[in-house]
Amino acid sequence: MARFRYSMQSILDIKLKLETQAKQDFSVAKAALDKEEELLWQLKERKRGYEARAVQLLSGTLDLQEIEENKAAILSMDGFIADQRERVALAEKRLEQARMRLTEVMQERKTHENLKEKAFDQFLVEENRREGKEVDELTSYVYGQRRSEENRERASV
Repeated sequence: MARFRYSMQSILDIKLKLETQAKQDFSVAKAALDKEEELLWQLKERKRGYEARAVQLLSGTLDLQEIEENKAAILSMDGFIADQRERVALAEKRLEQARMRLTEVMQERKTHENLKEKAFDQFLVEENRREGKEVDELTSYVYGQRRSEENRERASV
């Protein structure tokens, strides 16, 4: 049996490498998003701590300077949280872009794999046809040889 060679194997190999790279880019984008979300969570926790401290400051003896500092800290945290939300949104956008790129590259690879499968199926059909033809030729040759032997035997008798 002949060996199957896919004429566009190099393109398929490139598509596989591109898919691997897209998967890596996606995982990097996912890790960046996770990091940004973790920072946002930490900022929110820190703000909750300041808010809890504000309740304590207002329930005991009043220290106006500490209350003002705490209020300024809460306002600063609001600004940090807003900035961090923007970073999270940007990281989500990058992740979505990486996901779309990965999907596109995977579709291209699957298309080339389907083409390879069809080429292999066609190869098998042609190979079976060729083998059938060889068997027919061999059978015809053997039959012809027997007939000529029989004719020689009849002629010699």
